[in-house]
Amino acid sequence: MSKKSIYGLFIALVIPVVCYLWLKSASTTAVVMPRHYLLDTVIEQVVDGKQKSDSVWHTTKNITLINQLGDTVNLYDQQGKIIILDLFFTSCGSICPKLTRNMSNLQHSFTKGGDVRKKVDTSIVQFMSISVDPVKDSVSTLRAYANKMGVIADNWWLLTGSRDAIYKFAYEELKVDQFSEEPISSDFVHTSRFILIDKRMQIRGYYNGLDSASLLKLAKDVGYLMLEKDKTKKNKIFQDIVDLSWLWLVIALLVSGFVYYFNTKFNKTTTK
Repeated sequence: MSKKSIYGLFIALVIPVVCYLWLKSASTTAVVMPRHYLLDTVIEQVVDGKQKSDSVWHTTKNITLINQLGDTVNLYDQQGKIIILDLFFTSCGSICPKLTRNMSNLQHSFTKGGDVRKKVDTSIVQFMSISVDPVKDSVSTLRAYANKMGVIADNWWLLTGSRDAIYKFAYEELKVDQFSEEPISSDFVHTSRFILIDKRMQIRGYYNGLDSASLLKLAKDVGYLMLEKDKTKKNKIFQDIVDLSWLWLVIALLVSGFVYYFNTKFNKTTTK
């Protein structure tokens, strides 16, 4: 084989391999999405002769409560929106006022660009603060607290309701006792956690509502979830590019083409 044939073969092999390695590197260094929490089960099945594992993540069950405006609302009213949720009570003299102020700062961070009135964009995130002392925190109490703390009701609910339902929701659906840095009494759910719930009602993060670094991560994770693809509607073209299973066929065709071209050219040269 001539030097030109060798060079052609080298080019035919190197270029696709370099492209493959670049695309693979780009896919592995992409933005890391917020992880899922609360694994329900793992389904094992055989697909096309290969063992495949599918994780089934816990979907937060619905709960019906009453907000500071006296409206009966429920968690699933906000499907299609990202939810940031915390647990508080209005008579708290320790962490709750700071949690509420930090939640307010998060709410104001979602303002519509270019709006001189700084109107909050309510299409992205729904904020929820559930009272863990619902007996004392009546609708009127919540409304007064909301006015005092500058809560914008457009996309932030202060919620009260059945104590049993709230505590069952906190422990069985939010699992706040499992991901809390401070001890939580079974008799009184008092935690500094902010909880991030995605559009499919699955928990994607627990954050320290008193820590600025943790709140910054929460804000970034909201941005990532806004860009997250619906895995039930996979982009086949993108998946094909990531898999690159077709690339080796292209390599084989290119190699064969280059070898044929240079051998034919070499044979014509030697016969002259």
